[in-house]
Amino acid sequence: MKKKKILIVDDEVDMLRILRRTLSIAGYSVIKTTNGKDAIIRAKKEHPNLIILDIAMPDMGGGETANILKNDPSTKDIPIIFLTCLLTKDEEEKDIGSSYFVAKPYDPDKLLKEVSKHLEDCSEKEKDIDYR
Repeated sequence: MKKKKILIVDDEVDMLRILRRTLSIAGYSVIKTTNGKDAIIRAKKEHPNLIILDIAMPDMGGGETANILKNDPSTKDIPIIFLTCLLTKDEEEKDIGSSYFVAKPYDPDKLLKEVSKHLEDCSEKEKDIDYR
């Protein structure tokens, strides 16, 4: 089975390193970048199965990056998990639209559970499309 590819976007190099390690150990192929503009380019080129995106980044924040990705036909169906230090653990539990938010510092087990869930949901949607 082909490894699922995850694009992680965070301006904090230490956070990128930790996320890459966590996801790689769990068996995912990881692409990483430190800014929104590069994330858009990489998403179009690499076609990841999932994007983990920091909200608070200089130049182009995660919200703007996600908006551009969701309005581009080639990237609009890629699920996004947002990372933020602007969210409390209690707020993290609330359903906020169709996007999922994970508070920093993140719980590795919880993040991996959400990654797996989003990838499974995406696989189910692809199966539905294949059967049509």
